[in-house]
Amino acid sequence: MRTMMSGKIHRATVTEANLEYEGSVTLDPDLMDAAGIYPYEQVSIVDVTNGARIETYAIKGSRGSGEVCINGAAAHLCHRDDTVIIIAYQQVTEAEAAGIAPRKVFVDRSNRITQIEAGDGLAHHPREAAMAL
Repeated sequence: MRTMMSGKIHRATVTEANLEYEGSVTLDPDLMDAAGIYPYEQVSIVDVTNGARIETYAIKGSRGSGEVCINGAAAHLCHRDDTVIIIAYQQVTEAEAAGIAPRKVFVDRSNRITQIEAGDGLAHHPREAAMAL
C-alpha cells in the first residue's frame, strides 16, 4: 500500500485561529467538496507563512463562507491571515497509485475557488516521470 494525496486546497488564507475550540480545522463545505475532503477526515496543514506542519481532521463550517479556521492547540502554530495548504491522503495499492488523479483546488485570498485540477500531468506514469527528472 502507498499513501497518496487524494486532494488539496492550495494556498488558502486562514480566516480564524480559535485556541479554545477542541481541535480540528473548520472548512467551508464548498472547499471540502471541491477537494474531496470528508468531514472528520484526517488532513495535513502546511503553513506556507511560517513552515509549521500540522495533522488534524476537517469539520464543516458555513457553506459559501470561505472559512478556514484552525482550532485548538494548532492555533498556536497557524494564525489569522497565514497562507496554508490543506492536504488529504488515501491508501492505495501499487496498481491504483499508477492512475491516481488527486484533486487540486486553487483559491484566491478570500478562499473563493479560482481553479480545480485533477491529476498533475504525471498521474498515469509516476515512476517514469520521476526517473526522467
